[in-house]
Amino acid sequence: MLVEGPVEVVQEDGRIARSDRPVVALCTCRRSLIFPWCDTSHRGRKRPKAPPQASERHTD
Repeated sequence: MLVEGPVEVVQEDGRIARSDRPVVALCTCRRSLIFPWCDTSHRGRKRPKAPPQASERHTD
């Protein structure tokens, strides 16, 4: 969720998170490592394919 700044967010434990940026992305999925700010953790990430294991290699 994008919000025009500056922003103060009161968290559940009473702490206040502040940002003076002109636009702030707030996390609504709670996956962010920097909650309450969004770090795009909600996006699907693909793992690189691992090289085939020795037992999976085809040999003639």
